[in-house]
Parts: sequence; C-alpha cells; structure tokens
Amino acid sequence: MPIRPTRTALAALTVAALTVPVGLVSPAAASDGGGSDVRTSGRCSGTAHWKLKAKADDGRIEVEGEIDSNRAGQVWRWTLKHNGSLSASGTKKTSGLSGSFQVERRMANLAGTDHFIFRATHRHQVCRGTISF
Repeated sequence: MPIRPTRTALAALTVAALTVPVGLVSPAAASDGGGSDVRTSGRCSGTAHWKLKAKADDGRIEVEGEIDSNRAGQVWRWTLKHNGSLSASGTKKTSGLSGSFQVERRMANLAGTDHFIFRATHRHQVCRGTISF
C-alpha cells in the first residue's frame, strides 16, 4: 500500500522549497562590498555624544558622523579628515527631539587601512572621534 503525504506535509515541503531560493539570493543582494560596517562612539568634552560609522559602498567607503547634544537649534562646525588630510567641512544645526545632526560622505578607498577623524565644535564643546576601515 503506497504512503500518501498529508496536506500538512505537502504545505511544509512547499514552504521549504520556496524559502531556500530566497535564502540563497539574499546574501548576494545584500552584499555591497562586504556588507560589514565598523562603528565607534564616545562622549564629547561637554554633555554631547558622538557616533562614527564606516562601511563599504560600491568600491568606496561611506563615513557617517553624528552628534547628539539633546538640544535642537545649536550650530556646530565640523570637519572630516581622511588619512590626515581634510576631506570635508561645514556647519550643521541640531534638530529633532534628539537635538542631533548627521554628516555622511563617500570617500575613496585607498590602499591599506583608511583612517578617519570626525571633529565637531559648538562654543567651547569639542567632539572628536576616530575610526579605521
């Protein structure tokens, strides 16, 4: 007498068959040059905090700096250095409930390890973060 699969067994096999291809495709689609990022954070000289993130982005490095002062409306001067050379600078105003701002730049991926310094100042408060990628 042949064994006939139940509807529950057939449904489980169907779900498994459909799930496997998605699982195989996802990492390739999500891989953007490694898919990993590096993060660091710390306190500023006053009450604010800084965060810094670097990740691969189409052969370049996306660097994101953030200052969180918990006070909206503050104007901060910021700089971003790449291997000791000034790459970008400007001013940003904190906004939102968190009183924060973000700076995001795509940098060249140089040979070897790339070193970044993100620095921001507001009045007498200084924030300085470093990250290597």
